[in-house]
Amino acid sequence: MIDFLNRNVFQPHPELLVFLVVALGFLVGKIRYRTIALGAVTGCLVAGLVLGAQFEIQVDDTVKNLFFIMFLFALGYRVGPQFFRGLRKDGLPQVVNAVVVCVTGLLVSWLFASLLGYGPGLGAGLMSGALTQSAAIGVAQDAIGTLPGLSPSEAKSQQNLVAVGYAVTYPLGTILCAMLLANVLPRLYRRDLAAESAVLAAELDAPDENPDEGEGYYEVVLRAYRVDRPDLVGRSVEDVERQQRELGRRIYLTAVRRDGSVLEPSQSRVLERGDTVAVSALRHDLVDFDPRTHVGPETDDVELLGYRTETLHVVASEKAQLGRTIEQVRREPFMTGVYIDKLYRAGAEYPYRLSTKVERGDTLVLTGPERLVGPAGKELGKPVPTSFATDMIWVGLGIFLGGCIGIPALTAGGVPISLSTSGGGLIMGLVFGWIRGKYPTYGNVPPGAQWFMDTLGLCLFVAVVGINAGPSFTSGLSEAGWGLLLLGAVLTVVPLLVGFLVGHHVQKIKFPVLMGVLAGGQTTTAAIGAVNETSKSQIPTLGYTIPYAVGNVLLTVWGAVIVILNH
Repeated sequence: MIDFLNRNVFQPHPELLVFLVVALGFLVGKIRYRTIALGAVTGCLVAGLVLGAQFEIQVDDTVKNLFFIMFLFALGYRVGPQFFRGLRKDGLPQVVNAVVVCVTGLLVSWLFASLLGYGPGLGAGLMSGALTQSAAIGVAQDAIGTLPGLSPSEAKSQQNLVAVGYAVTYPLGTILCAMLLANVLPRLYRRDLAAESAVLAAELDAPDENPDEGEGYYEVVLRAYRVDRPDLVGRSVEDVERQQRELGRRIYLTAVRRDGSVLEPSQSRVLERGDTVAVSALRHDLVDFDPRTHVGPETDDVELLGYRTETLHVVASEKAQLGRTIEQVRREPFMTGVYIDKLYRAGAEYPYRLSTKVERGDTLVLTGPERLVGPAGKELGKPVPTSFATDMIWVGLGIFLGGCIGIPALTAGGVPISLSTSGGGLIMGLVFGWIRGKYPTYGNVPPGAQWFMDTLGLCLFVAVVGINAGPSFTSGLSEAGWGLLLLGAVLTVVPLLVGFLVGHHVQKIKFPVLMGVLAGGQTTTAAIGAVNETSKSQIPTLGYTIPYAVGNVLLTVWGAVIVILNH
């Protein structure tokens, strides 16, 4: 059966094998224990190694290079705003800790590879797997291909060993990182992550308020009332809302029915006795206002209560609002009747608090009446209407320019040193992502397209890597020995311990936040999930985003550095 598939299906059509590997890889990647999953990337690599060893088919390197440079551009594009934001003063402590973790990881990798005589391939595989950075595989393989003195067959053998080292060390590296940060270190220091996260959350929030989205409590309410009290008769909608705002209440009138017809929305509309008005407010403000006393009896008006609302994504860019807290922004007059539903930072939903500062490039999801949401969005930054169309001019130009700046090389000791096309793609992705954060009307890349280039791009790349390395996997593993697994475990733990000692004893970073910083510095998504689960809070994520951006860049570049050091 295998011989039939090889000769009649996969040999003339290797692309079919690639997609079979991706399908099986995503299936294997769903295997999980609690918050720790093998992941689609590792699943695709394992599936590629197994099927590659069975069918012994080589896929053209152009295919994997195409997907890899696309992935790196998308990675840089996603973390660009956070990466450059971290270089500012307020993010420097987290940046410093991430650099400590990454540099320690590189040095320990080099030490192990030197002591045991590992070549550039196995040394890079050990580092990329133990430090859980899949992107380093491709950068290392690119760097190996440019090393002088290697024949094509020797270079191919070393490139295959990168995949072997990664496949052996990555799963245990992920598990150890998650366990160390979520369980071992808190227990050694007798710290209760859940209790400390709750205390920290209370310190961050104003004592008498909650974020716009309360847990288990529907805060925004809509009611309909018939106007028959003198308090509202003869007054305009704008006058009523302004009075309530001056009294500290977030109350607004969204629609008016008169003589059986719903009138066009207008702030200058004067209310008359017998009108029916839709009143929307925060629940506690509505209770304090007591509409039955000041407006009239409550009614059930389906048409009024079903008024049209708008959800608008706004990229923060207005200088007047940057650096201000969510609490301060909420109190602005233009936010009356507008609610912050979600906040996204570095492409991921961010657990904002009232004390969270709005940063350039943040995406705020605003909800409320159409007449109010649009103006509020313009005060905060650039409203970005939901669009599924990707600006391929922006993407294509970015990848092209990145590849161009990555081609030129300097020579040190006879070894060419360059960013490579993939490294250039990463750098240009960072720059284009930063530009997008400042000028969000350019370069629309919706979440679905980012997922395709980021996740699927990387999975297709490692699938091809696995298929090509499959035939030599067994011999490569026997050459490396199972001691590689032990070395990988040590390499995972040591940088985290060094980063912890610096962060806890020198930088004095809050314990729950420090766990997030360390997970980000080692770019281990499973670890932040485990830490949040133990903390019963999203507070540790406050320390994750900036180190994650820095770690992704440094550990990816380390793929080329470790090759040069071990040559």
